[in-house]
Amino acid sequence: MSVSTRRLQKELTDIQKQGTPVGIKLLNADDFQTWHLSLEVLGDTVYQGEVFALKFRFDSSYPISSPAVQFVVDDTWKAPVHPHVYSNGHICASILGNEWSPVLSVISVCVTLQSMLASCKKKELPPGNDRYVKNAPENPKKTRFEYHDDNV
Repeated sequence: MSVSTRRLQKELTDIQKQGTPVGIKLLNADDFQTWHLSLEVLGDTVYQGEVFALKFRFDSSYPISSPAVQFVVDDTWKAPVHPHVYSNGHICASILGNEWSPVLSVISVCVTLQSMLASCKKKELPPGNDRYVKNAPENPKKTRFEYHDDNV
C-alpha cells in the first residue's frame, strides 16, 4: 500500500469515526484518487444559504504534494463568486500551492476554504477571470498563481 493510500485511508477513517466540522459533508470517497465534499459557509455572510461542492484529486505523492482542489461546476453545482475563485472552479489559495504542508488534510483545506468564503465582503470574480478560464489547464495545480492578496 502506498503512502498516499495509507494517508487517505486514515483521513477517511477519521471522517467516518469523528464526522466533519459543521457545514462540511463528505459526498463521495469511493477511491483514493478523487473525493467530493460539500461546503456551506455558516453565519451571516454573502454566501448565506448557498452550498458548494469541492473536488479533491490526489496523486501518488499526496500528502507530500498538495491535492488538486477545485469547486465543482456542472448542472448541479456552481462555484462561489469570489475574488479568489475563478468561474471554472479553480481556486487561488496559497495553501494549495507554495504554502502546502503535509500536515494539512482534506478537512483542514475545507475549513480554510470555508473561512476564506466567510470573510468575503463582496461577491466579485477575480481580475482576468474570462482570460484565465479560456486558457486554464484542466488541472488547477498546473497554474502558477501569484499569491498577493490576503485581504479577501
